[in-house]
Amino acid sequence: MRKYTQITFVLGVFAVLVLARQLKGNDTPVVVGVTPTSAPTNTPSPAASSSSSNPQASTNTPTVAPQGKYKNGTYTGSVQDAFYGNIQVQAVISNGKISNITFLQYPNDNRTSQYVNGQADPILAQEAIQTQSAQVDIVSGASASSQAFQTSLADALSQAK
Repeated sequence: MRKYTQITFVLGVFAVLVLARQLKGNDTPVVVGVTPTSAPTNTPSPAASSSSSNPQASTNTPTVAPQGKYKNGTYTGSVQDAFYGNIQVQAVISNGKISNITFLQYPNDNRTSQYVNGQADPILAQEAIQTQSAQVDIVSGASASSQAFQTSLADALSQAK
């Protein structure tokens, strides 16, 4: 009987600590299975820098844009339930590739939702742009938002095929 009392006490303390941490907003979402990367920069590619050394090449030679797997345009995904609110994304396709993702709707009606989505949304968008796919890793602490993001983006990308 003493063991059960101790186990109950430990579980109770753990539950109180988890609740206190969530109320304080100290749960920082973490991407599971992905190493952090820096944000993309606008540095010129080697091809761009070599063309600047030869002015005739940049003015007389037309360049062919690389083709990706999507049609250029702006596509809006379906509205998805993320448990604490809805998520809907819009994907911009340029040169056949995902170039930008905008969140049209996301859970933001309380402080915790604002914090969690403020952390998770940029991670999800950046990873989708890097992978050129809706198949991104779930962000820890934002599982429902991550899954809703995947579904909404997949719908938008299906329109771009």
